[in-house]
Amino acid sequence: MGNSYSTPRSPPYLLEEPPATTTTTAAAAATKEPKKLALIPLIFLIYFEVAGGPYGEEQAVGAAGPLLAILGFLIFPFIWSIPEALVTAELATTFPGNGGFVIWAHLAFGPFWGSLMGSWKFLCGVINIASYPVLCVDYLKLIFPIFSSGLPRFSAVLFSTLGLSFLNYSGLAIVGYTAVCLGIISLSPFLVLALISIPKIEPIRWLSLGEKNVKKDWTLFFNTLFWNLNFWDSASALAGEVDQPQKTFPKALFSAGILVCLGYLIPLMAATGGTSLDQEDWVDGYFADIAEIIAGKWLKVWVEIGAVLSTIGLFEAQLSSCAYQLLGMADLGFVPRFFGLRSKWFNTPWVGILISTLFALAVSYMNFSDIISSANFLYSLGMLLEFASFLWLRRKLPAATRPYKVPMRLPGLIIMCLVPSFFLVFVMAIATKTVFVVSGLFTVVGILWFFLMNFCKSRMWIEFNNVGERVGDGDVDYRSE
Repeated sequence: MGNSYSTPRSPPYLLEEPPATTTTTAAAAATKEPKKLALIPLIFLIYFEVAGGPYGEEQAVGAAGPLLAILGFLIFPFIWSIPEALVTAELATTFPGNGGFVIWAHLAFGPFWGSLMGSWKFLCGVINIASYPVLCVDYLKLIFPIFSSGLPRFSAVLFSTLGLSFLNYSGLAIVGYTAVCLGIISLSPFLVLALISIPKIEPIRWLSLGEKNVKKDWTLFFNTLFWNLNFWDSASALAGEVDQPQKTFPKALFSAGILVCLGYLIPLMAATGGTSLDQEDWVDGYFADIAEIIAGKWLKVWVEIGAVLSTIGLFEAQLSSCAYQLLGMADLGFVPRFFGLRSKWFNTPWVGILISTLFALAVSYMNFSDIISSANFLYSLGMLLEFASFLWLRRKLPAATRPYKVPMRLPGLIIMCLVPSFFLVFVMAIATKTVFVVSGLFTVVGILWFFLMNFCKSRMWIEFNNVGERVGDGDVDYRSE
């Protein structure tokens, strides 16, 4: 049929393939060996999973003032981002298969939790994907007002989503190098902004706690930090496509971490130090106005173009993770085997891309402010399970080969994971009742999906992969009890 299942060289501990049919064998032979993702593209994919540029950090200044915003983006990575990145580095190199966090939860606590992790992360991912074409159109309507409403707006969202999804279909290597170009172009106006602002910077402005008549909005402040510095684990969903993941992933995470921090701090310090403070102006999109104040209209336009390109990068990175997550879940038998179909021409998981795109399109036409807040809630649930999986796998599989190992014993690792876990609980605790209800419904859907798939397996209505869990070099067959 011109399709193949899974990766030609799937990690041995992930799959026990059923006997290959003639059609499957022929398709596999016809499929080209996939081009693995190299270090530089992986760095920029992680960068777009996490940040995509300083767009969106403006609200931290509006909520708490320049000093606390700068300190937040300086200190918060040590509290939140580094622990998440370290966990990802160890687990992605120990179990380098497509699906990432789904594999980890599955190995740690069994298939129910692996499936639920997959549901939480997938729903969170497609909700985020849905927001990016909408943001693109919101920027375009500033230049072309026709896209403000009605059929033109509907069509713009539809065709931008389909067009960007086709780019993802054309190959992960292409997406990776596209991310490199988008990252360089979208960051370049902020480098120019920082250089031009140097003569205008007054360091005393960095010490401002905000205007006296503006009340601190701590909920907005912490949500802004959280949203701009998470999703370090998303790229693990495509670890099976990375060239030498045991060596590449730690380097990519470290490099992306530096890029993310500098990409936030340098523009923030240039903007707050180079202009007088009017806190109420510090909302999403204010960097474009800052660029005009400091350099002129030309730089404002450049920043706005960079925002659109950044949004494209965010879309491509998140869609890749969602699609390869579904591929990994098909490998593990959590979804039907046809979810793992790959394109004959590009070797990309076209079914995963199609399903993710359809979900995103459905959400993009909803009034989804509460749904996006629910995505944060689901992400928090998934991260709590991820930290628990990390700790339990250290205890459960102490002899597993770990190409990268966080240099701490179990008590130190518990402390390292507890600090961000407290923050996750805080983010969940301040959610609205609507968010609790929507997140609860999504979770119920995830639980029902697990039992529905098991029922389909028992009746043999749909073909699934039969999976044994293998660790280390594939010599140990570890099956959950």
